[in-house]
Amino acid sequence: MKRNNQDIGLAAEALDETSQKSNRFRSQKHSIAVVVIAIIIALTLTGTYYSGISTNKNSTISSLPGYNTTSWGNNGGIPTLAVMPIISVNADEQLDYLSDGMTEMLICSMSQLPILDVKAPTSVFRYKGKGAALHTVGTDLNVQAVLNGRMVLVGDELELSMELADAQTENLIWSERYHRKQNDLVALHGEIARDVSNKLGLSLSGTDEQRLSKKYTTDPEAYQLYLKGWSCWNERASKDPEKALEYFDKAISLDPNFARAYAGRADIGLLLPFYRQQSLREALLAAREDALKALSLDDELAETHATLGEVFAHEYDFAAAEREYQRAIYLNPNYATAHRRYGLLLFYLARHEEASAELRKASELDPLSFITNLDYAEALFHSRRYDDATSQLNKTFELNTEFATSYQRFVSFHEANVNYTEATRSYAKYREFNGDRPGAELTRETLSKGGWQRWLQALSAKAPLVDLSQHDAILFLTALVEKDGALAELNKFYEVFGYSTKTL
Repeated sequence: MKRNNQDIGLAAEALDETSQKSNRFRSQKHSIAVVVIAIIIALTLTGTYYSGISTNKNSTISSLPGYNTTSWGNNGGIPTLAVMPIISVNADEQLDYLSDGMTEMLICSMSQLPILDVKAPTSVFRYKGKGAALHTVGTDLNVQAVLNGRMVLVGDELELSMELADAQTENLIWSERYHRKQNDLVALHGEIARDVSNKLGLSLSGTDEQRLSKKYTTDPEAYQLYLKGWSCWNERASKDPEKALEYFDKAISLDPNFARAYAGRADIGLLLPFYRQQSLREALLAAREDALKALSLDDELAETHATLGEVFAHEYDFAAAEREYQRAIYLNPNYATAHRRYGLLLFYLARHEEASAELRKASELDPLSFITNLDYAEALFHSRRYDDATSQLNKTFELNTEFATSYQRFVSFHEANVNYTEATRSYAKYREFNGDRPGAELTRETLSKGGWQRWLQALSAKAPLVDLSQHDAILFLTALVEKDGALAELNKFYEVFGYSTKTL
């Protein structure tokens, strides 16, 4: 099936959920229920410096009448913060990795604080280069404070100007400038995180202080290679992740004890089958090895615990997967990916109430993530909360009306409500946004001439004008109650990734 770059990236992002769902086939392989669950699997498929102390501390604190740092938080809750993409004033694409990497490290550091709600990189990076107003960011992300930064590199000296502002009033709360040599950046994110925490009036525990001051490597070149790797990985919808792997490998060669570099390799390893010919089984082995190595060096890497949990989930060791997800959330309560993956695991273990809570939390932390919002909608749908599911899917649709996978999900939602006309219209839109106009035209033509059943038969027969995906084949064969055909397509799907329902 033809796919645009956006869907390729999101499909890769969704791979971490896909194989979890196969456990539902263990006891029902030869029943219609198996085929229904197969649809769930396929749906999810388509669908994360001048050395030493600053020499120029031009700090200001808001003089707003009545300003009180203890007032942050919703109705007595914890403060909410968005760390926006740092702007590189040099306008040099070769330096984007530095500004993007510093943003990611700041988010990573501050999100470890349980007394602060920090929005995920996926959402904040949607504003990169757009110059959004503070109140717009505050409304879109539901945050009270916004941290902006500007980076200027002159020779080998970096000046980073940071500003913390009230998202509602747009009044400046605090600002500061940091000077570093370019080869002395390894501790800068921790210093900034501590300063921002203080200005927000947060009371940090000893553990919090230790996490913010942690240096992940003492090798400045290895650190910059890691930032380059992360920047490539963050742009995986349009760039080759092989380049990110290359940077992580070089970082490890310079510092064999750089846990975060191994963690980066583990994350990429899970998704490589979407970019090159490799079975999921092989990818899992490599991801497990890198994740265990990273955790042997630093057991407090939340992202790596979540990655290892995903490996266990693919291997059907659900108790171990749950343990790793819970550990990840404990270490970083703001890590949206851990909440999302854990929510999906709970959902497919039929623990719907717990699953909805985790997926809702993930969507709150990452409100502009299409895949997170889609997963939440699907969980609500299969929990038979149809109105809530439709509302959530409409919310996702509003984020981007040209997001093909949203239309695909609407097919199942409309079908469940016996609204076959809207189901086929949604499918036609889905094919159009994937670049398949002939398939979209065939859908509309067949529907007008023969109705729902005729349309299903035409597509399931793989008419010449339609390049049918395995997902669509399973969906339509199930609707036609052709159980054997649907199971055959399901086995083809798993064989691509190194698994088969014949062995379950």
